[in-house]
Amino acid sequence: MKVLTSVFLMGSFKNFSFYCLFICVLGVIISCNNSEKTNTQPAYKIYNLQQQGWKSKRVNQFVNDINYTATEVPLQYYFFKSTGGDYKKADSLYDINKRERVIEIEFQHTNQTDLLLDKYTNKSYEDAVKYMAFTIEKDFSIVTSSNDTISCSGVNFERNFKVAPFKRVLLYFNHINPNDHIKLIYQDQLFGNGIIKFNFNEMPLKL
Repeated sequence: MKVLTSVFLMGSFKNFSFYCLFICVLGVIISCNNSEKTNTQPAYKIYNLQQQGWKSKRVNQFVNDINYTATEVPLQYYFFKSTGGDYKKADSLYDINKRERVIEIEFQHTNQTDLLLDKYTNKSYEDAVKYMAFTIEKDFSIVTSSNDTISCSGVNFERNFKVAPFKRVLLYFNHINPNDHIKLIYQDQLFGNGIIKFNFNEMPLKL
């Protein structure tokens, strides 16, 4: 009788252990599935985009009292912001335009004075504004890690009406392999500081 009881208890213990192991494995599987689902949910993707933000990769060059700051804008975040936070539209736009690059460049004098004054540009203020709005794109190009040279395809000059102590433009480039490293080349015709290079040696950001 004692032997039978002992065998029964051992069998029950084994069954209980197996049951516990089964519950643990099941819990891990469910947790992993939930984690994968969470990573693809809109709230998670939006949080990721917002955490990454606009200023992901930034390169500074300082020449003759002017600080030139070039920032490669994360393409998905750019579309996310431009669509008013619609991540589905942002994803669709990224799929269509993933061979494009957007670079923000800021110009700021150490004295925080207005850089478009004629003493810095040798132009009238009106002509300097026009140059930055329409002509400056000709001064920029990108060299890829494949040694292709890509001209700037467009520029958007941000008019801050002298409120901020810097000038800012967005540069647009097309037909670039999404996996290429890039180097921004600026031939400074506006302030006369020659050729300035910004080497973005990291891979493009993917969110």
